[in-house]
Amino acid sequence: MKLEDIRREYVGRGLSRKDLLADPIEQFTVWMQQACDAGVVDSTAMTLATVSAQGQASQRVVLLKHIDTNGFVFYTNLDSRKAQEIAGNPHVSLLFAWLTMNRQVIVQGTAERLSSVEVMKYFVTRPRDSQLAAWASHQSHPIGSRALLEQAFDNMKRKFIEGKVPLPSFWGGFRVRHKQIEFWQGRENRLHDRFQYSSDDSGQWQIVRLAP
Repeated sequence: MKLEDIRREYVGRGLSRKDLLADPIEQFTVWMQQACDAGVVDSTAMTLATVSAQGQASQRVVLLKHIDTNGFVFYTNLDSRKAQEIAGNPHVSLLFAWLTMNRQVIVQGTAERLSSVEVMKYFVTRPRDSQLAAWASHQSHPIGSRALLEQAFDNMKRKFIEGKVPLPSFWGGFRVRHKQIEFWQGRENRLHDRFQYSSDDSGQWQIVRLAP
């Protein structure tokens, strides 16, 4: 297999300045809706990049659960690697890759913890097994076998066999407050369309076209 020979042409409608809404969240919402309507698999999936205290970057895919003018929301175990790295360095990046539409969105900003009220409001909407899994998994920590994980899950099922599953103290969420958002549209001959929104000192959004 020769990886250098694997390529495809990006064809389809491009992106121009007149296509863009003034607010990046409104523009993102339009693109997200179009991705959902087009049947993009895991359209809410986003790659979250964090950096450790030693300067080592790491990435993982998480799911976007809410979006508004304040930013992008996701949930996780607060003892996980991502949460611990955010605690030490809140500057993060998000990447939405809707490859079947030849689109990407890159978000740069800072992550902040959600309030317990916000976390609880979401936690109670999760399927019961997902709630139990939050209790069973010590995310990012070593585990001896799959069997041990499944046993922990079964233990939680028995422990909370009656009533509602409580919110774990070690489970929460983050809001990424965006400072810069780039919209990328693939074009033929690798001459892609890229537009970057950046907030100025007055809080207004400036839009510039970037070379591909």
